[in-house]
Amino acid sequence: MSQPSPLPTSGRDSQPHGVNPPAKNRSFLSAFARFFLTGPDAAQLTDEAEIKHRYKKNRISVMLSITLGYAMYYVVRQGFAVVKKPLLEAKIFDAAQIGAIGSVFFMTYMIGKCVNGFLADRLNIKRFLALGLLGSSSILVGIGFCSEFYLFAVLWGLCGWFQTFGSAPCVVSLNQWFSNKERGTLYGVWFSAHNIGTGLTYIITAYIIKTWGWRMGFYAPGVLGVSASFFLYLFMRDRPQVYGLPPVAVYAGELTPEELKAKDKPVFKAQLRVLLRPAVWILGLSSAACYITRYAFESWGVVFLTEAKGYTLTQASAIISISQFAGIAGAITCGLISDKLFNHKRNIPCLLFGVFFVLSTATFVYVPKGNPWSDYVSMAFFGYTVYALVSYLGGLMAVDICSRKATGAVMGVIGLFSYAGASLQEAVGGYLLNAHKTIGVDGKTIYDFTTVSKFWVVAAVFALVLPLFVWNAKHED
Repeated sequence: MSQPSPLPTSGRDSQPHGVNPPAKNRSFLSAFARFFLTGPDAAQLTDEAEIKHRYKKNRISVMLSITLGYAMYYVVRQGFAVVKKPLLEAKIFDAAQIGAIGSVFFMTYMIGKCVNGFLADRLNIKRFLALGLLGSSSILVGIGFCSEFYLFAVLWGLCGWFQTFGSAPCVVSLNQWFSNKERGTLYGVWFSAHNIGTGLTYIITAYIIKTWGWRMGFYAPGVLGVSASFFLYLFMRDRPQVYGLPPVAVYAGELTPEELKAKDKPVFKAQLRVLLRPAVWILGLSSAACYITRYAFESWGVVFLTEAKGYTLTQASAIISISQFAGIAGAITCGLISDKLFNHKRNIPCLLFGVFFVLSTATFVYVPKGNPWSDYVSMAFFGYTVYALVSYLGGLMAVDICSRKATGAVMGVIGLFSYAGASLQEAVGGYLLNAHKTIGVDGKTIYDFTTVSKFWVVAAVFALVLPLFVWNAKHED
C-alpha cells in the first residue's frame, strides 16, 4: 500500500525574497512535522492468531479512545452554552457580543475542520488527537481568567482551532481499523460521544456555575480536559500497518492484497475527487442547515427556556440535557438501523428522521410556556432525530460514497459547510435577539425569540429537503 507523501516543510522556496531560516529552525520544524506524520509500515506479521489478537486488542483501544476522547472534546467546548446566561445577567457581555464570540469559534472551527481534515489522511492520529484536546483544554483554563470582549473572542476562536483536531482524525481512525460493513454501526457509537460530553456538561457545569460562579465553568472542564489528553495519548493507536498488521480491507476479507494494490491511488488524487463531487457539496449544505438548528438549541436553548418559558437556569439546563441523552440513542441506533434494516443505505432512514426533526423543532419553539411535558417530549424527539441526522449528514453519508483514503478530506469538506451553518446561526441568532430586546420597568433586559425561532424552523426544513437531491448517490473508489 502506498505511503502518504510527507507534509511540506520549511525550505528556501517557501521563504520570501530568498530568505532562508537558520538551520536549527529548519531542523526543529522538520522534526515537528515528522512527529505528527503517520509512521512507516512495519514488517507484516504472518501468524494469523497473533494478527487476530492484536487487531481485537487495538480495535477496543481505538474505539474507547475516539469515543471517550471525543466526549471530552465536547465537555471542553459546550460549557460556554451554559455560561451564556450568567454572562448576560452579570452584563459582562450582551447578546450580540456573545453571538459574535460564538461566531468566531465556529469560523475558526469551520476553517480548521477543512484544513485538518485534509491533513488527517496523512497524520499520526494518536498524537494529533491528544494534542488537540490538550491545546483546547489549556486555553479554556485561560479563558476563565478573562472578561474583556476582544481577548475572550480571540481565545475562544483559538480554542475552536484546536477543537478541529478531533472529528476528522476520529473518523479516519475508524476507517483505518474497521470494515465498511461495520462502519455505520460503529460510526453511530462514536458519534454518541457528542451527546455524552454535552449532556454531562449541561448538568455538571450548571451545578458548578451555580455553586462557584461562571469562571469555574471554564476552569473545571479545562483542567479535566488536560488530564484526559494524557490518557488519550497512551491508549490511542496509529494505522494498523504501523504495528505490522494488514490493512483492514484485507483483514476483513473485503479485498485481497493484490486487489487493494490495484485500486490504490495517491492520497492527493482521492482528496481531489472529493472536491469535485456535487453530491458531497449537497450533503455539506444539508449538514449546514441541520447544524443551524442543532446549535440554535445547544447554544441558545438554555437562554430560550429561561427567557421565553420561565424556567430557572438549572431547570433549563436539565431540559436541554434531555436532548443529549436522547441523542445517544439516536446516534447509536441510526447506524444500526441503516446497516441492519436498510442494507447499509442511509437515504430512507435519513428522510424519516428528517420529518420528525422538523416536527419536534416546531413543537419546542411554538408551544407556549406552561406546558412542561411538551418541552420534555419535544426535546427527547429533537435529540434523537437531530443526532441521527448529524451522524448521517455530518459525515457518514459522504464517507460512504468516497474513497477510504480521503476520509479526512470528506470530513473536512462536510465540516466546512457544517460549521459555516453553526457560525451563521450564532451571528444571526445573536443579532436577532439583540434587535428585538426590550428593557423592563425594573431595568431587566427581555429577549424576544419570535423572529429567531422562525429561522431555526426554516433551517430544519432545508435539512429535510436537500438530501433528497442525492438519493441515489453511489460509492466511488
